Amino acid sequence: MSYQFLLDENVPRTIFKLLRQKGFHAEYVPQGVDDRTVIKIAREKNLILITRDSDFADELRYPPNSHPGIIVLRIHPSLPRVMVERLVFLLENIKELNGKIIIVYNDKIEIIGG
Repeated sequence: MSYQFLLDENVPRTIFKLLRQKGFHAEYVPQGVDDRTVIKIAREKNLILITRDSDFADELRYPPNSHPGIIVLRIHPSLPRVMVERLVFLLENIKELNGKIIIVYNDKIEIIGG
């Protein structure tokens, strides 16, 4: 399955480049938009959101299946190289991203919804 992604403005360009190299559609949100607008864009364009903003991990505010999917990168320290490695691991090992909240940590992946 070929996913399409919306990158929050806090996501490093290395993630954008990686996704494009792997043949995925990826685009950034407009600068300065609030969370409500970010999720609205994701829903309207049917794009899976990639963000470092932990507010998007709130399953009460963003219930599974009420959006195309949310990937929250909780990598510390927030080195772009480590974020890329963890995202590659996710894309190679998790086959269904749609409608889920997926929280990516240094040492584990948490999936909410299913």
